[in-house]
Amino acid sequence: MNPYRHKTPIQIRFKDIDKLGHVNNANHVTYFELARVDYFHALTTDGIKIDWINEGVILAKIEMEYKQPILLEDKLFVYTWVSRMGSKSFDMSCSIVRMIDGVEVEAAKGLAIVVCFNYKTNQSIAIPERWKVKMLGS
Repeated sequence: MNPYRHKTPIQIRFKDIDKLGHVNNANHVTYFELARVDYFHALTTDGIKIDWINEGVILAKIEMEYKQPILLEDKLFVYTWVSRMGSKSFDMSCSIVRMIDGVEVEAAKGLAIVVCFNYKTNQSIAIPERWKVKMLGS
């Protein structure tokens, strides 16, 4: 499997910084969310149609592992990719990296379980084959 990896730049805001002078841990999940949305946007601009009115995805679970602090001055990116593909759900992994002296250093990593979902029937649905092909890089 050679999954499609997407890189999203993140702008750190003053409100993200806590009393200790680094990005508060709750913001890491928000950065991951921004990257997931950007990932899906990139798929739609690359020919994959996602109908966010009737069918789309929902988040079933999210995990985050914190490795080092992120500071206001850091240049930050989130890499996002599909790390597991099921029939109705898939795992999206992320790596939040900060640039230190021109080198990318992982500050946190995460995993989200995402379920394809019909919003009208309130039921999970099969992942469309065209999504699988693009997300898995086949």
